[in-house]
Amino acid sequence: MNFDAEKIRSEFPMLVAGDKEQKPLAFLDSTATTQKPACVIDVMDDFYREHYSSVKRGVYRLSARTTEAFEATRKNVAKFLNAKSEDEIVFTRGTTESINLVAWTYGRKFFDAGDEILISGLEHHANIVSWQIVAEMKGAKIKVIPVKDDGDLDLTALPDLLTARTKMVAVTHVSNAVGTVNPIAEIITTVRKLAPQAKILIDGAQSASHIKVDVQKLDCDFFVFSGHKIYGPTGIGVLYGKYDVLDSMPPWHGGGEMIKNVTFEKTTYADVPARFEAGTPAIAEVLGLGKAIEWLNEKGLENIRAHEEKIVAYALKQLAEIPQVKVLGNPKERGALLSITLDGIAVSDAAMILDEENIAVRSGHHCAQPVMDRFGVDATLRLSFGAYTLERDIDRFVAGIKRVLRLFA
Repeated sequence: MNFDAEKIRSEFPMLVAGDKEQKPLAFLDSTATTQKPACVIDVMDDFYREHYSSVKRGVYRLSARTTEAFEATRKNVAKFLNAKSEDEIVFTRGTTESINLVAWTYGRKFFDAGDEILISGLEHHANIVSWQIVAEMKGAKIKVIPVKDDGDLDLTALPDLLTARTKMVAVTHVSNAVGTVNPIAEIITTVRKLAPQAKILIDGAQSASHIKVDVQKLDCDFFVFSGHKIYGPTGIGVLYGKYDVLDSMPPWHGGGEMIKNVTFEKTTYADVPARFEAGTPAIAEVLGLGKAIEWLNEKGLENIRAHEEKIVAYALKQLAEIPQVKVLGNPKERGALLSITLDGIAVSDAAMILDEENIAVRSGHHCAQPVMDRFGVDATLRLSFGAYTLERDIDRFVAGIKRVLRLFA
């Protein structure tokens, strides 16, 4: 497929509108959230205007059709990840809720005092705090895979960190703060060999829209991601879990379709995945997620990844010519983002000046304070890319950085 980023950009109403402003929008915050193509917006709008009803609770045709479309998305998500069955797909509000669901259900049932939870030094707070809460509750211990100066994990330390007490290994696929693409296949192989009792969760929030994932080939127990980071809506996420593992877990929330039978004496619970989907679901958001996955499949993840790699290389080349710019890390494989600092200039000040030029970037610790601590910085300026990012967006950013440097000279 001939990947035409200009044409793809024209499918995003927000970016089309931004290009018409006096200072055209350079949206460089796709790691935080992606813009939405018109097809995603349209399917949600059409649902509310023409087809709105609840799911699973009505025999009338409108509800039946909505339920069919809702469950079709579950099947499409399963295909997207190459899960064995759509019954291994649980809809959540996002990556954070997916991780918390596992921590509060699997962890609450199976963790004991003295057990160990292994995470990496590159994690988003969601993949740290969730485990800290359950570890404190159960008397378990958190251990951390260290990070090298280049931003890669020090996997030589991994064998010694795995013990007979390791119950969970939870690792990000792609760092949201450095951009490191972790070799999760290698990590999973090592865990299976040295700690076969451990379950493995992969945080795919920053990989699902960039890298083709095959959960059966990877052999992870859980894989989680968010809809709004893969060109879909906010408020919807996915928890993939191996069926037998999910089936061993107790429910988290109560009510709605997560029950089989309720009496005042005892309640029996629904089978997976309904057991974990209490209450009325985010129907429009699920339909939007399904359309976003269709859109990704149509464009091709491999094509998007190749385009983003070119944008990253172009950005690195341009930034290398500015001596005051320091890029955080130099990992073997980098995702679609760069984190930078500016000599003697607060990145929050830089971000505000860039905003005056209608350049949207993120400044701060990116919900990854331990990563900032590891590299000895309080915050970075993060520019991140998507299928619609163009070289002219990078040119705008570079010109903006040069303006910042002039103002603080």
